[in-house]
Amino acid sequence: MGGEATARVANGRADVRTPRDWAAARATHDGAPGRAARRPLGFDAARWLRALTGVDEELLARVRYERSKYTALGGVVLGTSVIAAFSMWNFATEALGKVSLVAVVPTVIWMLFVLNLDRWLVTPQPNARRRVGPLLMRLLIALMLGTVIAEPLVLRIFQTAIEENVADERTDSIDQLRTNLVRCNPVPSTTRTVTPEGCERTYILSFGETPGERAEELTALRSDTAAVQKRVDRDTTRLESMDSEVRDECRRLIRTAATGLYQRTSECLRLRDKAQDYRTTHRTDEDEKRLALMNSRISKIEAEQTVSRGAFLQTRAEGIEARLDEERAKQKEIGVLERMRALDQLATGSPVLFVGIWLVRLLFILLDVLPVLVKYLSGESTYDRMLTTASNSAVTIHDEEVRIATRRAMGSLEIAQDAIEQDVRRHRAESEAALREHTAAMNIRVRQAVNALEDEIRRSSAV
Repeated sequence: MGGEATARVANGRADVRTPRDWAAARATHDGAPGRAARRPLGFDAARWLRALTGVDEELLARVRYERSKYTALGGVVLGTSVIAAFSMWNFATEALGKVSLVAVVPTVIWMLFVLNLDRWLVTPQPNARRRVGPLLMRLLIALMLGTVIAEPLVLRIFQTAIEENVADERTDSIDQLRTNLVRCNPVPSTTRTVTPEGCERTYILSFGETPGERAEELTALRSDTAAVQKRVDRDTTRLESMDSEVRDECRRLIRTAATGLYQRTSECLRLRDKAQDYRTTHRTDEDEKRLALMNSRISKIEAEQTVSRGAFLQTRAEGIEARLDEERAKQKEIGVLERMRALDQLATGSPVLFVGIWLVRLLFILLDVLPVLVKYLSGESTYDRMLTTASNSAVTIHDEEVRIATRRAMGSLEIAQDAIEQDVRRHRAESEAALREHTAAMNIRVRQAVNALEDEIRRSSAV
């Protein structure tokens, strides 16, 4: 097999051993100290760390100077899984809103998953340089995994700034809601109050009674009172003018020639009758009484409006506080999506903070990709070349074993086929011999019958 394996046949069966098997057998036979398969007693931390890289300890024992390299690589894999566990712990606690033992379950699962995935990514593969596609795929997986792990850690680092930003946003949201509720629920001045522009149904509150229900009545009553007041003022002014003329005219007295007494003039009597007739015709007394009643009613309605307005304002304030309490109840704990949005807003508003956030993200992504980078950027090691050689040898040995098995099977088939052909030929010869014996016996019988018949004919002729 060209030095790759040695085969010997014993009892009709091939015994195939690899060069590693023969070297181990020679080391055992010669009493060499430290077999390749020897395992140290007790707990070996370095061995456990190397186990995280997927190396073969028996093969690595042949190149002991590379153990430290794979021990360090195992430490990098373990560190990456610890960082992933811390990231998941932060993510779970933020999603739950508190520190809870429930967060331990996803943390442990995520740590084991990342640990096993990184172990698969850094496990030495034979013929690694020839397979660029799997290498790129592993780097892409490591990059995506690092991005997922880095985000919760970035949120944790900028937690204070994020919480302050979210608190300010929530305060602004509450203030904006209060402003919209006050603007969209003004004190109604009429029963047909128009909803302000831009007010949605979510900002409209419902009220049992509003001050606008008697506003129209009060407006109409004030209009009538103003008209009556204007008429009363006009009539009062006219009556005062007429009474002044009556007083001025009635101060003058004239002596009656017949009686010698003083009496008022006829003009005084005329003006007095005129004033009385104006007062009777225009009903100024009734208008004044009506005006007094109307003013009293206006005062009563205004007092009721004041009470209704106060009740409306109190009811509106209670409704607004209830809506604000509902909004505050929705803002219990800061969720992950809210934190990510706040972080994005902070990064957008400050170029320096934007650069800092991305530097931290790239740092954690680099830490998560580090196992793959360390593995594949360090070049091909002696262990990798030995692994490739052992893999190729195993493939060669397997191919030879398959060929031997194929030949053995083909030989068995040929032997069976020869046995079958021999059986067929034997059966054919036996059949032909039996046929010949049967033919000879039949010929003998026919000959005997012919002889007997001829004898019988001769006897008959002789007689």
